[in-house]
Amino acid sequence: MIKLNASLSLFLLVGMTGMANYGLAQQNAKKLELWYDKPASYWEEALPLGNGTTGAMVFGGIAKDRFQINDNTLWSGEPEAGNNPDGPQILPSVREAIFAGKYEEAAVRWKKMQGPYSARYLPMGDLWLDFHHDEKAVKDYRRNLDLKQALSTISYVYQGVRYQRESFVSYPDRALVIRLKANKAKSISLDLSMTSKLRSRVSALGDNILSLVGKAPSFVANRDYEPKQVVYDSISGKGMTFEMRVKVEAKGGKVQQDKDRLRIIGADQVLLVLTEATSFNGFDKSPSQAGKDVKTAVDKLLKQIGSKNFQTLLADHQKDYRSLFNRVDFQLAGTSTHANLPTDQRIMQFSKGPTDLDLLTLYYHFGRYLLIASSRPGGRPANLQGIWNDHVQPPWGSNYTTNINTEMNYWLAENTNLSECHLPLFDFMEELAVNGAKTAAVNYNIKEGWVVHHNSDLWAKTSPPGGYDWDPKGMPRWSAWPMAAAWFSTHLWEHYRFTGDKFFLQNKAYPLMKGAAQFMLHWLIADPENNYLITNPSTSPENTIKIAGKEYQLTMASTMDMAIIRELFTAVIRSSNVLGIDPEFRSILEQANAKLYPYQVGQYGQLQEWFKDWDDPKDQHRHISHLFGLYPGNQISLTENEELAAAAKQSLLMRGDVSTGWSMAWKTNWWARLQDGNHAYKILKDALNYIDPKLDRAQMSGGGAYPNLFDAHPPFQIDGNFGATAGMTEMLLQSHDGAVHLLPALPDEWSEGSIKGIKARGNFTVDIDWHNTKLQQALIVSNIGGICRLRTPIPVKVIGQDGNRPSIADNELLYKPNPLKYHISDRTKLLALPDKKTFEIEFQTVKGKTYRIIPL
Repeated sequence: MIKLNASLSLFLLVGMTGMANYGLAQQNAKKLELWYDKPASYWEEALPLGNGTTGAMVFGGIAKDRFQINDNTLWSGEPEAGNNPDGPQILPSVREAIFAGKYEEAAVRWKKMQGPYSARYLPMGDLWLDFHHDEKAVKDYRRNLDLKQALSTISYVYQGVRYQRESFVSYPDRALVIRLKANKAKSISLDLSMTSKLRSRVSALGDNILSLVGKAPSFVANRDYEPKQVVYDSISGKGMTFEMRVKVEAKGGKVQQDKDRLRIIGADQVLLVLTEATSFNGFDKSPSQAGKDVKTAVDKLLKQIGSKNFQTLLADHQKDYRSLFNRVDFQLAGTSTHANLPTDQRIMQFSKGPTDLDLLTLYYHFGRYLLIASSRPGGRPANLQGIWNDHVQPPWGSNYTTNINTEMNYWLAENTNLSECHLPLFDFMEELAVNGAKTAAVNYNIKEGWVVHHNSDLWAKTSPPGGYDWDPKGMPRWSAWPMAAAWFSTHLWEHYRFTGDKFFLQNKAYPLMKGAAQFMLHWLIADPENNYLITNPSTSPENTIKIAGKEYQLTMASTMDMAIIRELFTAVIRSSNVLGIDPEFRSILEQANAKLYPYQVGQYGQLQEWFKDWDDPKDQHRHISHLFGLYPGNQISLTENEELAAAAKQSLLMRGDVSTGWSMAWKTNWWARLQDGNHAYKILKDALNYIDPKLDRAQMSGGGAYPNLFDAHPPFQIDGNFGATAGMTEMLLQSHDGAVHLLPALPDEWSEGSIKGIKARGNFTVDIDWHNTKLQQALIVSNIGGICRLRTPIPVKVIGQDGNRPSIADNELLYKPNPLKYHISDRTKLLALPDKKTFEIEFQTVKGKTYRIIPL
């Protein structure tokens, strides 16, 4: 045997690593773009642009192009609490019925607790560019969205002239910017107009500015059978006002006013800058009586842009955007046989031919792109459709659905290195806490803490929805769910675990988490049969209990309820310890935590969804909420409580794989946590099933992807995009159960690849390279110092650590799940889990230093 000295060994290893990843380096030069060879005919074929406030859908028309515009503060109505003063009398009667086993009667009584539905998210308007080009005479058409630049480009040849349109929505300049070019002078002529589906008027302000001023409805119905569907008040009455204004700068040619449009004739180049504003002035202020002046707001935006040219606007936009997007890179090696096809055709072919791995990485990056485009500091959080919506009555109001969808929007924020994009959710929580404290007091006579139910909106609605008791479709199975404040609060704790930001923890996170915990302490009651603390009423969101052939909506102590409360109490207890505050409150929570109704494993070896063993093995419901403790919670772990992990796996198998878009995204994350990469990947591939927007499909009829890669619930819901990106990251890196785990769920088909810039708890930035499904090397940057406990599929060593091995102490950001109480009905029914051998190593890190991990 030839022995190599350490230096030579390292030299050869570096060389081999470089050769193995040569193909990946070549791939880095590939474009990250969605592209098409024809204009969009349907909204789900158009391409999204955004800056966290203004959203635009680009259709790329030839004869006439359309830019559909949204502002994420444009909603129907005004602040409306919707609280129920009769609530303190209703709640005891509901609880009494549930304790007596009269679940049907409990649901009838609860409906008296239900209040108004949320407001509706609205489209602002459309910018139209009418070129009068004959589509049949166009050649070499191409439209794309470049994810590396957040830039849309349309180009084609018409009558021997190449035309090009570039557009982006700038966060620094708060504007949609469009440049029109041609390779022949005086070739650009078009009519510019604006329209809105809301009440509005258009006027030209001189020869180079077009303005659309509008009024939003004071009410938009939730159901199509309500007597009033879309209600407008007077100009000075209830409802938001808004303005959309476009400014034209033409080089060569002329611009002239033509009634309510502008006509551009014979220009060499044209710059269009669109700014917009609404009268929204805060969640608790009337936009009609105490709103912002939209004209002043739009004037200010245009004045700030001033005389900036296209190059300056683009440079500022790209500097800002790339500072976020370029943090992460993800590559999978291998031949993508359909890589040269338009994106819609690639999606169609994905399930047919050889695996198009580049489409998967494009889908991954698209998720990060969408979060940057829809959720930026100072703005509102992303809603059911991010910030993009073309309907006055959109599905589910395009609101904040808080029993999974709003939370899923932010699952990728921390682990894909976009912490700043998480901040709008935290700002929203501060508003919810104000209204939620009022709901807690009025509806439940709880004078401490705050609560949020199943839906919210721009006005930070916290009361139960459901249409009072007039709506036959208002169902307690989703309205009787006061758990959103608690679930939201776990996002605050996760942000701290990823960043280590104690200032944030003390000044923003802890007060909100404590308030949510205070409410839950009052909401919990003792079960008279066993003295465990339980929730009553309780539901497992949107599902029903099946008992002896009948379905019921309400019970007590659903597994999801207890898991969320356990997660919240653990976060507040740990926060109190970290900050060295509130020892008395901490002690109260510790005592309550120990009394929570424990997990139950039922007759099929499944993790029970309900208080009793009522699970139906044929139930294929899209919500599998009882697995919260597996993901996004940090309670069930293969390494710490294998029996509960086996029960969770059985629950997943019983529910099946194919479901709605967001449900499949959640399943991807669950299978990743179970370290079954092949199963997680199978569901990912199902989630890229092509959905044709031309065909009518029933709601929730089976998910997939639209031609523009928007997630199909159906209809479009953005949470599936975000959840899938989070899930792919979870397959490659986990840090929830006490260690930074490299490649925990790597699928066989991802045999070679790399991911760079993702985050682990403890504020570690991680790069991973692998070859032949084996770890090749990893780089770990310690951003704040502290102990790193590393878990790997093969033995490794750390290069870069100090020679003296430190005494190892726990890292408060990297902790193992607490030991759990649970009851198993029949251990013989538990699934056997594959034995996945891992290796752990611990080392002290220094702030700012990079550590290289290589196989032994």
